[in-house]
Amino acid sequence: MSGATPPHGRKVRTPPEPPPEPPAGRAPRRWVRRLPYVIVLGFTASLIPTTAQVLGNDYGVNDGLAGALGFAQAGPLLLAVRRPLQAWWIVIVADVVGAVAVLQSDAVGRPSPWTPMVIVGYLVLCVALSLRETRRTVLGVWLVTTAASLVLSAFRDPGTADGGTDGPNTSILLIVLSGVVLLLGSLVRERGETRRRLVEQEAISETERARRTLLEERARIARELHDVVAHHMTVIAVQADSAPYRLSGVSDDVRGEFESIAAGARDSLGEMRRLLQVLRSEDARQERAPQPGLDKLHQLVEATTRGGVPVELSLPEPGFLTAPPKLSPAVDLSAYRIVQEALSNVVRHAPGATAHVSVSADEHHLTVLVVNGPAAKPVSRLEWSGTGHGLVGMGERVRLVGGTLDAGPLPDGGFRVAARLPMTTPDEPDQPDEPDKRSPSSP
Repeated sequence: MSGATPPHGRKVRTPPEPPPEPPAGRAPRRWVRRLPYVIVLGFTASLIPTTAQVLGNDYGVNDGLAGALGFAQAGPLLLAVRRPLQAWWIVIVADVVGAVAVLQSDAVGRPSPWTPMVIVGYLVLCVALSLRETRRTVLGVWLVTTAASLVLSAFRDPGTADGGTDGPNTSILLIVLSGVVLLLGSLVRERGETRRRLVEQEAISETERARRTLLEERARIARELHDVVAHHMTVIAVQADSAPYRLSGVSDDVRGEFESIAAGARDSLGEMRRLLQVLRSEDARQERAPQPGLDKLHQLVEATTRGGVPVELSLPEPGFLTAPPKLSPAVDLSAYRIVQEALSNVVRHAPGATAHVSVSADEHHLTVLVVNGPAAKPVSRLEWSGTGHGLVGMGERVRLVGGTLDAGPLPDGGFRVAARLPMTTPDEPDQPDEPDKRSPSSP
């Protein structure tokens, strides 16, 4: 069908939807997918000899014609699973030819114009049609069936020459039964398509939600990094401006260098603020406050413990947090945020569980480990409605500072988050499109 018309005037045509799959085409088990073919084969194998025998014995049709009609009326059912409309064209023609032969026969008291075998085979074909074709096609099939039945019924003799009566009229029976089968099958097909679209829409929504989560976390990290970098750039600008007045004996060339450094720092600050202006909302007052680091870890642990989750903090030495190793501001902030988000996940998903927070450092790396046990009490349904910001944010933070993250469930039902961060951020950040292969939780 045609899509919207773009500004340049040409219509953009969207590709047609693929036809519905055969019945049970998406079933996980192979025997279930093969079941429709077995059913159709069974009907075909039984209807062909039965039709030939009944037409020859009960209706007096020539044996050769009876055998040909048996194959023509029941054989196309083998196509019904994959190509039901093509099978219907063959069957309707064969059924009409068979009905004409039945009306011209001398049989008395037999159903006409449609024989019982024709009705059974036609209803099987209607099931396949309704599950595969559109509503318009199904309606057209039923109208053709109705018209053929009424026309053939008009040529049916009401009685015989010797005063007997002809058999029952099966025209109305086929019209009613085929209409019911086509209607029910169409309803089942449309319900299945609706469910399939809902599943696809949920998958698309989940993908968009994950993408939005990643963008929101990147925006938040960008704002925090901006605060950190802006501070240092401001210090550089102030020191460069005041250096000629603080230092004696500064030559004109050195003074010019200081002025150039100060101007470059101010230009860089301006460019940074313009680039990040779209990321900073007007009411984000809390993000203008100084950003926390590992020196605030004790307060975070105490607040979490007061919230009902006992937390044990393990440090390499008592004064580690008051005099931590020299960390870059980005790494310091990232380590704090990882512990904060991990403890938040414990509160949401493992209420009552004991959490263990461990921070250690060597010459080049800082290691943060948060481990919790299984939930000590049932988790509220509301706690399962999260959007997954936690792990996405942790992975993004770790990747931006050049570290690694390992997060996942434990055999006893608990959860483990382990982050290994460099003491200083690398000179060249990781490529944004290359995921950290060692981090299963990285986006």
